[in-house]
Amino acid sequence: MHIEPGLVAPAKMILAYATAAGAGAWTARLAWEAIRERSAASLVARSAATTALVFSFFEVLPHYPVGVSEVHLILGSTLLLIFGAAPAAIGLALGLLMQGLFFAPFDLPQYAANMTTLLVPLFAIKALADRIVAPATPYVDLKYRQALALSTTYQGGIVAWVAFWAFYGQGFGAWESVATFGAAYMLVVLIEPLVDLAVLAGAKSVRGLARTGLVTPRLFA
Repeated sequence: MHIEPGLVAPAKMILAYATAAGAGAWTARLAWEAIRERSAASLVARSAATTALVFSFFEVLPHYPVGVSEVHLILGSTLLLIFGAAPAAIGLALGLLMQGLFFAPFDLPQYAANMTTLLVPLFAIKALADRIVAPATPYVDLKYRQALALSTTYQGGIVAWVAFWAFYGQGFGAWESVATFGAAYMLVVLIEPLVDLAVLAGAKSVRGLARTGLVTPRLFA
């Protein structure tokens, strides 16, 4: 999901700084809403959980270089459904940063672009979930078609942003590598909705989590 070193020249990275700043500001707004909804302690606990999970997703789960980027199983929709939008966004940003600091320092110059690539599609599926999931429906009762819509939107958003950075940095001559990456990455859509439903089914059997503050209130209510 991350753009490769050198894909965007340093002089062009100013745009990535701007988009990442916007994503950070939106994350701050979501965080404030999460604090008002439950508490700061709940937000911190959930964000710590998502950060650890994202870091493990990047380092433990299989990932393969394809075209202009790599194919990862990020499980963005799963993080959103279990922990909420703000903790998911914070976890994606911090998990990506930890990976760069400890295992892939060559990725740090692209951090702003990669952060944008992960967070903006997350905001999109938060808006989509608000539209396609009835207010009275807890996330544990999601249907397959709803999980598929969320996963497809998230993965499609990542592909779109990677394509944007590739064309922005290299011009439209990069279309073949972009197409190869996009085709490979969208295969994740075959897996993620099933993971979402499996995790939600597991959560359904432990409704006591609702009282702990470790999951989003919307999971059960």
